[in-house]
Amino acid sequence: MAYNNSGNSIQRIPPVVLNLLIINILVWLAQLALDKSTEHPFWLTEKIALFSFNTGEFKPYQLVTYMFAHSSYDIAGGVVFSHILFNMYALWMFGTALERVWGPKKFLIFYLICGLAAGVTQLFLSDGIAVGASGAIMGLLAGFGYLFPNTEFFIIPVPFPIKAKYMVAIYAAIDLFGGFHPGGADNVAHYAHLGGLVMGFILVIIWNKTNKKTFY
Repeated sequence: MAYNNSGNSIQRIPPVVLNLLIINILVWLAQLALDKSTEHPFWLTEKIALFSFNTGEFKPYQLVTYMFAHSSYDIAGGVVFSHILFNMYALWMFGTALERVWGPKKFLIFYLICGLAAGVTQLFLSDGIAVGASGAIMGLLAGFGYLFPNTEFFIIPVPFPIKAKYMVAIYAAIDLFGGFHPGGADNVAHYAHLGGLVMGFILVIIWNKTNKKTFY
C-alpha cells in the first residue's frame, strides 16, 4: 500500500506513534526470544495473547496486552515478519496523520479505545486466540477515512489509486465476509477488525461534531 498525497509530506514521526512502534517491536523481539528458547512453545505469546471465554484461559489484562503482541513463529518454526510489518506500516501511515490532527493525548486515547473495542468484539463473536494491533489500526483507518476521505492510495496489485473512503469500505467488506465465511486456513481475527473499525467511526464522528472541518 502506498500513500499518494503530495499536499501532506512525510515529516518526523510524532511521539505517540513512535513510542507505539517501539513498544510493538520490542514485544515482538521478546516473543521471538522467549517463545523458542523455553521448553514450552509460544510461552510469552500465550501469556499476552487474548483468549476467548470458551478456552477458560481469559484474563482481563489480555484486552490490553494482546494489541502489543504479534505472530512470532509459524507452525514450521519460521519467523513471521508479515504480521508486524504490515501493522507497523499502517500504524505509521495512518497514525502519523491522525496524531498531527488530534495531538498526542487524544490520539493515544483513540488508539487504545479502538484496540479495547476490537478485543471485546473478538471475545463475544469469535473463538480461539488473538494477537496483533490490527483492531486498533482498523480504528485508525476509519478515522483517517473520515477526516481525509479523498486521499489516494495505491494498493498492490490494483493498478489505479483508491480513495481512502473507498478503501475503508473495501476492508470492511472483506472482514465482514471473512467473519461470516472463514476459510479453513483463515487465521485472521475479522470480528476484531470490525470492532475496531466501528469504534473508530463512532469516536471520530462524535469528536468531529464540534469541528466540521474535513481534510482532503
